Amino acid sequence: MAEIKPPTPKAAFELLLAGNQRFVAGAPEHPNQDSTRRAEIAPGQRPFAVLFGCSDSRLAAEIIFDRGLGDLFVVRTAGHVMGAEVLGSVEYGVDVLDCPLVVVLGHDSCGAVAAACAALEEGMAPAGYVRDVVERVTPSVLAARAAGRVKPDEILAEHIRHTVDLLLDRSRVLTERVAAGQAAVVGLCYRLADGSAQVVAARGLEVTAAS
Repeated sequence: MAEIKPPTPKAAFELLLAGNQRFVAGAPEHPNQDSTRRAEIAPGQRPFAVLFGCSDSRLAAEIIFDRGLGDLFVVRTAGHVMGAEVLGSVEYGVDVLDCPLVVVLGHDSCGAVAAACAALEEGMAPAGYVRDVVERVTPSVLAARAAGRVKPDEILAEHIRHTVDLLLDRSRVLTERVAAGQAAVVGLCYRLADGSAQVVAARGLEVTAAS
């Protein structure tokens, strides 16, 4: 059997965006969610995108992008904060599974971003390992404020852009793939109320970001 080539970064992004548009319109197709697909991908996976998003329960990737089994390689942490495990997972998706697209998915009303803002304003950080999450979000909040962006949506967009830049700064594998035109990294902001995902950052792909 001939090897199936992965889609281009642009085609992968358009596939993802089309699914979100169906979800927003209330007309999902639920592709690749049946027993046939289950059997088809049992020998191996070939997802078309790595999705690195926030762990928030309202951001179920396969639902909001109307995809199914084997479509998305999903990595999630609170506030989409990054550590070695996340970088290794993303690189696995890109280098081993040959995914042409990496998406950073943030959302409005993010608890991690709100906690980082509160910690800066009140001078008190949460206890336990939640503190580590907040500390990793704090640089994004500080950068947004330094640039005069103080509205919640502006701070969130800065955090998504910061995560995109961190991925490319820390992962040589990903950077080389993007430079070669084999992969792209896109930052999306998901709106909880209407279900839409809007572009706030793009590397390696010509996409118009939301203002």
